[in-house]
Amino acid sequence: MRVTYRDAGLSEAAVAAEPLAQFRRWFDEAAAGGLAEPNAMVLATADAAGRPSQRTVLLKSLDERGFVFFSNYASRKGREIEVNPQVSLLFPWHPIGRQVIVSGRVRRTGRDETAAYFRTRPHGSQLGAWASEQSAPVASREALDGMYAELAARYPEEEDVPAPPNWGGYRVAPEAVEFWQGRSNRLHDRLAYVRAEDGGWSVRRLSP
Repeated sequence: MRVTYRDAGLSEAAVAAEPLAQFRRWFDEAAAGGLAEPNAMVLATADAAGRPSQRTVLLKSLDERGFVFFSNYASRKGREIEVNPQVSLLFPWHPIGRQVIVSGRVRRTGRDETAAYFRTRPHGSQLGAWASEQSAPVASREALDGMYAELAARYPEEEDVPAPPNWGGYRVAPEAVEFWQGRSNRLHDRLAYVRAEDGGWSVRRLSP
């Protein structure tokens, strides 16, 4: 299978001075273009031996400190983050011929931030965070549904559900961010922002 990409370029002169501003531009364009779940990102982690794993998570907020997602701390990703906090994020916006790769260090958000976000989740998603021991073996689908039913009885729709103690936010502080724009003849544009020693950013072009 082969796709011919559009010939809309990405130049050093046109990008923002820092990567988070450039990311917001592209994210807004992806959302305005009707792309399904533009906040879906592939999170890559590695264990202490360097064995990698990846999964799709959702970007829930972004500020000058970095990219925030939420998960179970006891999950595979959580265990790997504990021993190796260097991670990578990939936003695969294939329908518009773009992708963004973020490399950086991840750490947990504060519990206040976790609790504030947890209150915004739908009631069923709040119960699901309690019902699932993410990445752990489960006896059957019936066992999982049974746990959810018990929690639904304990916390009816009008009841406040507290955030589980083993569930919360992670923030990825970017150290490098690459913006990839598909071009014709496989001569794609790749512009990478890299942290400078003074804390600023330099931009360099990479070969496709």
